[in-house]
Amino acid sequence: MTATTPPPLLLERNGAIATLRFNRPGALNAIDVPMATALRDAVRSLAQDDSVRCVVLCGAGKGFMAGGDLATLRADPVQGAKDLLEPLNEAVALLAQLNAPVIAQVHGVAAGAGLSLMLQADFVLAAEGTRFNLAYINLGTSCDVGASWALPRLVGLRRALEIAMLGDTYSASEAERLGLVNRVVPAAALDAAVQKLAQRLAGGPTLAYGHMRRLMRNAFDHDLPTQLAAEAEAFVACARSADLPEGIEAFHAKRPAAFQGR
Repeated sequence: MTATTPPPLLLERNGAIATLRFNRPGALNAIDVPMATALRDAVRSLAQDDSVRCVVLCGAGKGFMAGGDLATLRADPVQGAKDLLEPLNEAVALLAQLNAPVIAQVHGVAAGAGLSLMLQADFVLAAEGTRFNLAYINLGTSCDVGASWALPRLVGLRRALEIAMLGDTYSASEAERLGLVNRVVPAAALDAAVQKLAQRLAGGPTLAYGHMRRLMRNAFDHDLPTQLAAEAEAFVACARSADLPEGIEAFHAKRPAAFQGR
């Protein structure tokens, strides 16, 4: 990266909120190897920082992300795929283990790996007019970056197969109806809506959020007794934290809780 080449990913901090902004606007933020590596390194850093209590994923320019960089894959399909997926997969796995909730702020287009990354977020807020397409099948390949794990959990197997195998484009309202996004807002209101949610989450019980997001995701792989045991273990861990006593005291005092996130 030279003085005239902007970084492919920007890490911005606003108090306890960390924003990861994909920064290849001229390519609709298509992920190349430098961006994939920068994302992995940034998430590694966030995973070691207890002061981070909410993470926002967003894209610079006209779209969230158009997918993987086709120039990388065209030059060497096999090695290019390996070079992209190794850091991306590590980043996704680390994001899933954070205590801090993850919000995807989506506008313009979310396609291919961009849609796959979006699916890993706990909350997705999208601008009106955004277009969504898993897109892999249109290039003659299967999906990656966790799409096959997240999509059936969100929309069910039958609908997931339809989205993945037909490669159709969905509008923002259709994505909301399908459960791909939580809420669609006017484009001019997207930043404010995301910041309002991020501030709310950043002031919440971060340790409990972490347990909750992992419990929900792991539940699909557990039988009921195993999940009950996991819930009990998580509840006891929260009981050892500063936040549960504060929540109880705030409830009795009829005041908002001042959670410390630990």
